Amino acid sequence: MQKTVLLVDDEEGIRTVLALAIADAGYDVVTAATGAQALELLTAREIPLIVTDIRMPGMDGLELLKRVKRDCPDCEVIMITGHGDMDVAIESLRLGAGDFITKPLHENALEISLKRAEEKISIRDQLREYTENLEHLVLEKSKELVEAERMAAVGQTVASMSHAIKNVAGGLEGGMFVIEKGLELENREYLRQGWEMVRRDVERIRNLSMELLDYAKPVTISPVEADPDAPARQVHDLMASQAANCGVDLVLDLDGTLPAMRIDPNAIHQCLTNLVSNAIDACQDRLEGEKKVIIRTRDGGGMAVRYEVEDTGHGIAPEILTRIFNSFFTTKGSRGTGIGLMATKKLVKEMGGSIMANSRVGQGAIFTVTIPTAHLKT
Repeated sequence: MQKTVLLVDDEEGIRTVLALAIADAGYDVVTAATGAQALELLTAREIPLIVTDIRMPGMDGLELLKRVKRDCPDCEVIMITGHGDMDVAIESLRLGAGDFITKPLHENALEISLKRAEEKISIRDQLREYTENLEHLVLEKSKELVEAERMAAVGQTVASMSHAIKNVAGGLEGGMFVIEKGLELENREYLRQGWEMVRRDVERIRNLSMELLDYAKPVTISPVEADPDAPARQVHDLMASQAANCGVDLVLDLDGTLPAMRIDPNAIHQCLTNLVSNAIDACQDRLEGEKKVIIRTRDGGGMAVRYEVEDTGHGIAPEILTRIFNSFFTTKGSRGTGIGLMATKKLVKEMGGSIMANSRVGQGAIFTVTIPTAHLKT
């Protein structure tokens, strides 16, 4: 298919000669006597290549070039100039002209300039096509990657849930076996032990189901002006008796100088409850030595509050420490589900905060939650 060239020149004789030369070079030629006529033609149809004289009455070639590059930036423009207009020709290149040729015109020079302009148009079209294809490819690959990550996450979650459910099922099977033996031997003690095992694992299933439902609920953070020490004090009062029953000393270490801050006390309360419960369990599992859990509040840097829950439990191995916030990971064996830390991390993230854990085996652990008051979602 022939490419169309718009030839603009105010001298009819030159227009006729150049039109024949351009047609002989294999192009369809449209002519205009003025810059205004040229713009009308460009408005009516798409013409990718323009050859225009610089010196014309009314709208000259430079002004036409500016208008073309403003309205049709992909058009290639070749300027025709005289030997005495080199400064103007150079200015045209600065304004976006692709090339210029000088009078008197040589047919070969004109053809070479047209071919060069056509190659530029072709290369630009190819680059645009490659870019569009690349964008499409990146979009498709991104979708595939997101889907692969989603499926991997689903697979990991299903595997973790399956492991937790398998543990519960194993406990139920053990309880059923003891009950069957009690029935077979008419032994009431076996029946009582078996029923306790079944009752315990049914409760674990119920707790797991409720925790999963709670975790799946959308989190709504409702910040209010509040005393940042209050959630720590409330969690201490709430869990003091549980800690005492487990032989654990629950200590409250409040900063005491923190001003009222814009926080969500309920969300922080839930986070601290999960962390303190885990800390008590970690101390309870310790066979000897001090069993203590400390709840601290500290200034997190003026616009933040830092909460710490430290225990003297068995500690967490380095290779495990990096996984404790992962889906359903727990160090409690059959007693835990791992949802508590997942939920805590989710809440802390929604509050714009951060959570980190430090521990050494046999030396306890410390969990630090930092909540900024300036980045809470409202």
